[in-house]
Amino acid sequence: MIYLYGALIGIVSGVASGLFGVGGGIVMVPAMVLLLKLHIKTAVGTSLVVIIPTALTGALKHHDLGHVNWRMAVALIPTAMIGGFIGSWLTKPLPAADLKRAFGAFLILVGARLLMFR
Repeated sequence: MIYLYGALIGIVSGVASGLFGVGGGIVMVPAMVLLLKLHIKTAVGTSLVVIIPTALTGALKHHDLGHVNWRMAVALIPTAMIGGFIGSWLTKPLPAADLKRAFGAFLILVGARLLMFR
């Protein structure tokens, strides 16, 4: 059953990644915590590893479709990498329960913003 859940998480996160530019954090992490019973920190790390080939595949297809602003991407990459390092480093001192709450609050805020504003 764990492999079935894993496959479903993979397909849903892959579709979400290609369609919305999300998948790792928004789909995979909650699904791995709830369905696969992974520790939140393990789910975060695992989703980051899984999202690399997913993001590359989606990025290549979006490039083919003419949907990539390469100048913007190149400008964002260095600071996004620094932010990724800092965020990963912050998971060590943060208790798992606080990380779960912060993640949940982030999802609620982003969801509310998307629903209520243009």
